[in-house]
Order: sequence, then structure tokens, then C-alpha cells
Amino acid sequence: MADQARARRLAKRIAQIVASALEHDVKDPRLAMVTVTEAKVTGDLREATVFYTVLGDDADHAGTAAALASSTGVLRSLVGQRTGVRYTPSLAFVLDAVPDTARQMEELLARAQAADADVARIASGAKPAGEADPYRKPREVDEDED
Repeated sequence: MADQARARRLAKRIAQIVASALEHDVKDPRLAMVTVTEAKVTGDLREATVFYTVLGDDADHAGTAAALASSTGVLRSLVGQRTGVRYTPSLAFVLDAVPDTARQMEELLARAQAADADVARIASGAKPAGEADPYRKPREVDEDED
């Protein structure tokens, strides 16, 4: 098993090679709007997972996944040539969900901010439900009554 630092360096190099190859070497129009975000390599350096994002709708996502599946062999060959490792890791491509998750979180934060503004607007004209001073005070005894 290789050390983690070597696996991280190899993963970074694989991400660079795949991104460069998608831009310059692979001539598939379905791969025009692909961005490689990250790559992860297993501890034994035998398998690499490449995360990517696609600008577009679900049809673009499906077309890109098909194009990446068909060009996996070419990309693996390029990774083997450019890394110089003894065993070229197999490549798996996974659509990165980070941009979608970030967009959903932004929407949730905007809704929470709007709800906070509504509560602040309602609270600005609010009055206490009970007396102005809700704390009990001891009764004062008049000295004249004794």
C-alpha cells in the first residue's frame, strides 16, 4: 500500500492530465462544458475516481457521462503515459454534486433570511402580553395602619 501523500500527488496529477486531455486531445463535442473538479486514488493506487461538473441541464449531463464512458480507455492510456507509474489506475467518472448542493444551500439561506426579515418586521410593532413590569414585588406595608 502506498503512502497517502503519494496517493494525493498522483490524484492531483491525474486530475490535471484528464482535464488537459479533455480540452486538447479528446475531440468529442459533448465534452465541451466539462470541468474536472477533483480526483481521488485508492490506497493501492489501482483505481482512480475523477469528479467532474457539467454546465447545462440533465440532457447535457447524460451526454457527457456517455462521452466520458466511451473515452475512458483513451484517457487511461494518456494517464499511463504521462504519469510513469508501474500500474495505470483504472478511471471512474462521477458527476460532482457540490455545485448543486451549494445552490440548494444558497436557496435555503435566502429563504431563512426572508423569514428572519418577516419576524423582525412583525416584532417591531409588538407589545408585551402582560404588564409592563412582570416581576413580583413585595407588598409595601404602611406604618400608619398599625
